[in-house]
Amino acid sequence: MLSNVELQRYSRHILLRDVGGPGQHKLKAARVLCVGAGGLGSPVIEYLAAAGVGTLGLVDDDRVSLSNLQRQVIHTTANVGKLKVESAGERIAAINPHVNVELHPFRLDAGNIEDLVRAYDIVVDGTDNFPTRFIMADTAYACRKPLVTAGVLEFYGSLTTLMPYEADANGQPNPSWRCLMPKEPDTAALTCSEVGILGSVVGVLGTLAACEVLKVITGVGQPLIGRLLMVDIRDMGFDIVEYYRNPASPVFGQA
Repeated sequence: MLSNVELQRYSRHILLRDVGGPGQHKLKAARVLCVGAGGLGSPVIEYLAAAGVGTLGLVDDDRVSLSNLQRQVIHTTANVGKLKVESAGERIAAINPHVNVELHPFRLDAGNIEDLVRAYDIVVDGTDNFPTRFIMADTAYACRKPLVTAGVLEFYGSLTTLMPYEADANGQPNPSWRCLMPKEPDTAALTCSEVGILGSVVGVLGTLAACEVLKVITGVGQPLIGRLLMVDIRDMGFDIVEYYRNPASPVFGQA
């Protein structure tokens, strides 16, 4: 049940015809794993906390550095040197004391990721490296958990939602991450630390990712399943590229 204080806090959600009280109860009951408490993770974590998601799990083994603060707005100058999950946890408590926070100050790998993913209802990926993104996508599929994944670089970003263990309204199986990107790049991909990032770009993509998570939890609207949203902040363009299931992908042998 929602307390009187929560009813007041979430009143604008409850007024929404597509959300209402039932939707807010779904948010309160939800457990979301946020992988990455940096640039993308900042708006994701803040908006999910403000929305009343009941439990947020934060995964990140890094510490706050001065160069993070241009875009990682969940952290403050006073928290430089502190573990990012601890800094983000403090911010969540300040935003919404009704949210339960679970801190995981380590890097995901093959030995710990499955148990962690199984403990949550939905996963949101705010990481900046392909090895983690691939193992996360494969594990979320194997565990039958929705995955919202975003990426950014310079002035650009992309976003999609993955539920490859289900089918669409026409009975066609949904695509996986490996249908979009069959294998990790052979060469090291460029990173924000090498070519830079406009700070507000992560704000746009992270906020859009938070919207996707809230939609999946409440069942509102059409998530970006089989659709890759491409965002160009430099020239302000938004495009959607459709992608489809590839039955030959080796990942489909593991579920």
